[in-house]
Amino acid sequence: MSQPPLPSKPPNIQAELAKERNRAAAERTLMAWIRTSLSLIGFGFGIDSVVSAIFSFQAVQNLDRVRLTRLLGLAFIGLGIYALVTAAIEHRQELLKIQRNADYFYKSRRSLGLTVAIGLICIGAIAFVGILWKAIT
Repeated sequence: MSQPPLPSKPPNIQAELAKERNRAAAERTLMAWIRTSLSLIGFGFGIDSVVSAIFSFQAVQNLDRVRLTRLLGLAFIGLGIYALVTAAIEHRQELLKIQRNADYFYKSRRSLGLTVAIGLICIGAIAFVGILWKAIT
């Protein structure tokens, strides 16, 4: 049996360890986004379930409030799904960058955390205005 050909130059151990640290950091980041997304999705289901249960026990149901809370719950679920899908795509892109043999340079990109924060601000503002509107009218 012939032995496989040896690489022309030995691998740089420091560079390989740095790639492994970057890969591990990308895994931790993805896991953090998975936890955040599951919390948002769970919160959305919780809002819908609790409010639906409360209004199902009352003789007179206020359909507008149920609809508002259902939309609020769906907004949290949608934001959680968006964060999860975007985090998975960014994670895959990061792994592909690490695996390339080209130099690994920092490249500025849109912050997923800032995007989710803006989404939460929008959902909170809409919920606030909706609740305020119901209290005034």
